[in-house]
Amino acid sequence: MHGKCTRAVKEKFKQIQYRQTMKKFKFYFVALFATVLFASCGTTRTVPITGRQQSLMVSDEQVLSLSNQQFAEYMKSAKASTNATNTQMVKRVGQKLATAVETYLKNNGMAADVQNYAWSFNLVQDKNINAFCMPGGKIVVYEGLLPVTQNEASLAIVLGHEIAHAVARHSAEQMSTKIKQQYGTQIGGAVLGALGMGSTTTSIIQAVAQQGFSFKNLKYSRDHEYEADHMGLIFAAMAGYDPQVAVTFWQRMASASNNNTSELMSDHPSDANRIAMIQKWMPEALKYYRPAVTTTTTTKTTKRTAAKTTKK
Repeated sequence: MHGKCTRAVKEKFKQIQYRQTMKKFKFYFVALFATVLFASCGTTRTVPITGRQQSLMVSDEQVLSLSNQQFAEYMKSAKASTNATNTQMVKRVGQKLATAVETYLKNNGMAADVQNYAWSFNLVQDKNINAFCMPGGKIVVYEGLLPVTQNEASLAIVLGHEIAHAVARHSAEQMSTKIKQQYGTQIGGAVLGALGMGSTTTSIIQAVAQQGFSFKNLKYSRDHEYEADHMGLIFAAMAGYDPQVAVTFWQRMASASNNNTSELMSDHPSDANRIAMIQKWMPEALKYYRPAVTTTTTTKTTKRTAAKTTKK
């Protein structure tokens, strides 16, 4: 009788060990699966100018499709500016920047990226001091911003910043972050499930949808804002605009917004820190700056030269 009890205890102990071993195996299998999943999903690319490496889990086609839909919806309700002079200025400055950016991309082995942009520069009736850019180059400037920019060079600083968000794929990066977070939730649920602690069934699509993702209202991280400042400063210089006006522009922005919010409490950098970083990047930006020679000046010079030649 004693021997039978001993054998039963040993058998029960083996069963417990087997179940524990299988749970450990499931745990390590799921962990390995998670590692492989994150390693195989998405693409890695280098951000122009800054050289930062980023991992994207959404394609350009997916982002551009959503962006075009949202832009079309926004423009249905937005009121275009009736000021023809200012509207043309926004389009003119924006196109000069777009041309400079595309030239840079083509000359630096990124010609394939150019096909992702269908530039559109729009001035709308809105008193707020703001501008935004959707993926693919759909840019909107509010009329309320122009009294602060005051001149084309300062407007170029703003548009360069917005264009930089598009070129750096910041929207796609934020979407990828949300997807990774959801993957983490699902994988965590799978691991807990392997340990007998329940599972999660929420899908990635539902998670992104629940976030109410909107490019128009998207708040980038402070790191993204700094990167857009850096790239935008150089884009403006490439287009022939003096990047040094960025300092006085942001000083005016600080006065206009009365921004007393701590940088740690905001997605945007503090005005003081933003200006300090711009001054740090200024020597680099100035290397790209070539003052534009106006057609008018050249024409007048030619006419004067011709007149002198005639008198002789």
